[in-house]
Amino acid sequence: MATPPSRAGTKGVPRARREEQILAAATEEFGSRGYAAASLPAVAARVGVTKTLLHQYFGAKQDLYLACLTPVGDRLVAVIRAAVAEGAAAAAVAPSAAAVAGTPLLVLRAIFTALEGRREAWFLVYETSLPPDSEAARRAAEYRAAVNRLAADGTAGLLAAAGHEDPLDADALNHVWQGLVATLVRWWIKHPDQSPDAMARRCARLFAVAAALAPTAAQGEVPGNPLGDRAD
Repeated sequence: MATPPSRAGTKGVPRARREEQILAAATEEFGSRGYAAASLPAVAARVGVTKTLLHQYFGAKQDLYLACLTPVGDRLVAVIRAAVAEGAAAAAVAPSAAAVAGTPLLVLRAIFTALEGRREAWFLVYETSLPPDSEAARRAAEYRAAVNRLAADGTAGLLAAAGHEDPLDADALNHVWQGLVATLVRWWIKHPDQSPDAMARRCARLFAVAAALAPTAAQGEVPGNPLGDRAD
C-alpha cells in the first residue's frame, strides 16, 4: 500500500513518530523494489526529510533494512507459530484429519492479518539481493529457516494424519505449501481491496475445490475428500 509523501521538514514531529514514518516508507520501498534497487533518496522523499536525516536515525542502507526486517520477521514467525499451536490444540481436543487440515487456513489467516497495512513486508524476509555477509542477510536467513521448520512440521503432520509417512512426500508438500503462500501473498498485494478475512475465506473455498479434485480411493484416498466417500 502506497505511503503518501509527508510535508518536508521535521519540525513539530516527535523523533519516535518520524522513525515510524521512515520505517513504513522504507519497508514499502525495500519490499516493492528489493534491496539492491531500493533508493534511500526515494525513502526520504516519501517521508519529507533528507537522506542525511535517514543516516542520522538509522545509519547505512543495510542498517535501515535490518531495522525494517526485524519487526516483520519477528511478527511473522510469532503468528505462524501461534497458528500452528492453535491448530494442534484443536486437533488434540477433537482428533481428526479435518481438525489437522484446519491448521493451514489458520496459518494463512495469521499471515494476512500480520501483513495488513504492510503487505510488501513479506518480501523483506525473502530478499535475494542482500549483501551475502551482512547482518541483514544473516537475520533474513534465520527467519526463513524458522518459517521453513514450522512449515515442514506442519506439512508432515498433515501427511501423517492422512496415513502417509514418506519423507519425500513431506519434503515435496513443504515446497508446494511455501510456494503457495508466496503466490497468495503476491496475488493479495495486487488486490488491495481484499481484507485478511476475505482472503482467508477465499483460501477456504479454494482448498475445498482442491479437495474435491483430489484422487479417488483407487489412487490414494485423502480424508475428507468427497470423491472418496462415494459408495463402491
